Amino acid sequence: MPQGSYLGLLTFIMLINGLEVADVTHKYVDDTTLTEFLHQASTSRMQSHVDELTGQATNVGMIINVKKTREMLIGRALKISMPPVVLNSQPIQRVDTFKLLGVHISNDLKWAQHVNVISSKAASRLYFLKQLKRAGARTGDLLCFYNMIVRPVLEYVSPVWH
Repeated sequence: MPQGSYLGLLTFIMLINGLEVADVTHKYVDDTTLTEFLHQASTSRMQSHVDELTGQATNVGMIINVKKTREMLIGRALKISMPPVVLNSQPIQRVDTFKLLGVHISNDLKWAQHVNVISSKAASRLYFLKQLKRAGARTGDLLCFYNMIVRPVLEYVSPVWH
């Protein structure tokens, strides 16, 4: 299906809906996240889960992009020397933070990275609001700009990080 077509989205949803592996799988539109919880003495099975997911994707004609795939270790896993997960003979990049559905998650589970990004984005938009005021925009227009452009940045997924 051509990208952007009505049937393309529906077809993609039907294909991604069939991707299931043993551990927790989170899917949202074109993002699929695998989560594995390790107990103290257990070993990771993430490589087998990735292999299983890759096999399922191949069976339905999908290709997983290694360049867009990330691995992040959280908690005790940071202290253990774990081999990198491999996808299509290439190691998956291990990161300390990544952006998932607009939320910046860090391996220490603190919100500093997310707050910094949101603050920076809001500051640049507030600067533009200031420029509009200097240019003589009316109060109603400034309020409309704030409600449509600045406020959503500040409030997006705020229940998650509040």
